Amino acid sequence: MPLILASHLSKSFGKLHAVDDISMSVIAGEIYGMVGPDGAGKTTFIRLLCGAMRADQGQIVVADYDIRQQVEQARVHIGYLPQRFSLYEDLTVIENIRFFAEVRGLSAAEWFPRCMDILNFVGLAEFTKRRAGQLSGGMRQKLGLAAALVHRPRLLLLDEPTTGVDPVTRQDFWQLIIKLVSEDQVAVLVSTPYMDEAARCHRVGFIHHGKILVEDTPKALRSRLDGRILELQGGPLPLLRRLAKADPDIEDAQMFGDRLHLRVRQGASEATISRLTEIIPSNNGTITRLRVIPPSLEDLFIALLEVQR
Repeated sequence: MPLILASHLSKSFGKLHAVDDISMSVIAGEIYGMVGPDGAGKTTFIRLLCGAMRADQGQIVVADYDIRQQVEQARVHIGYLPQRFSLYEDLTVIENIRFFAEVRGLSAAEWFPRCMDILNFVGLAEFTKRRAGQLSGGMRQKLGLAAALVHRPRLLLLDEPTTGVDPVTRQDFWQLIIKLVSEDQVAVLVSTPYMDEAARCHRVGFIHHGKILVEDTPKALRSRLDGRILELQGGPLPLLRRLAKADPDIEDAQMFGDRLHLRVRQGASEATISRLTEIIPSNNGTITRLRVIPPSLEDLFIALLEVQR
């Protein structure tokens, strides 16, 4: 039985359809990643799930409670970490945890031992007396996670939790999430702009203009482009890209750092490689590497967005 089940959710702001007929579910011990560009509807969808907004249409059931009719009972099972830091900067770390615990109705005998366990878990046990406003961005996000976990939620909603933090902190944060899921069987729904984070999820949904375009495991999603992504290295890159985009079997050519990813038509990889090997040198370009590579989630996401244009 899913811990969260959303059926045909819709939410509009005037003529803007922020969430447009989305259905999805998350079970215990699962991480569901929601990926999409800015303005795709990720934050609105998460706010609907936790009852911060009311849907125009559709149903949300959390731990067997209908959000429309039993929002307070449902929220007992939800931990929510919003995109922007929303704790009290003038309060210390432990005062913030205490506030959110007591708002949840926990007594000191309940919240204090749990608080220290959580702060140890997220690596903030040494900073209990530091004001939240004096924490680094990564530490603030860890404090937000601790506050979201103090009441032992079964469902964790994370809205771009690592945006703006350094790569090491991102890695640490994800290790915490993975540990929560594996040890406590928490269900997690996380929105993220980072494809490497999406690849850590059990399932991923790509959202655009309020709709889920595709939903599956990262492996299954990548397999949609098997044999169709070429990696091209050489120079100069602008010339290589121009020549590649002129090829009749190349659907797209994107810069990936110091190389290009070329998306070719199904079954056209070998013929395309053969043509580029001749055309590029004859136009004063150089090739240091040209090969078929496994597709990434970025490759798929770019392909999906092109279809929507």
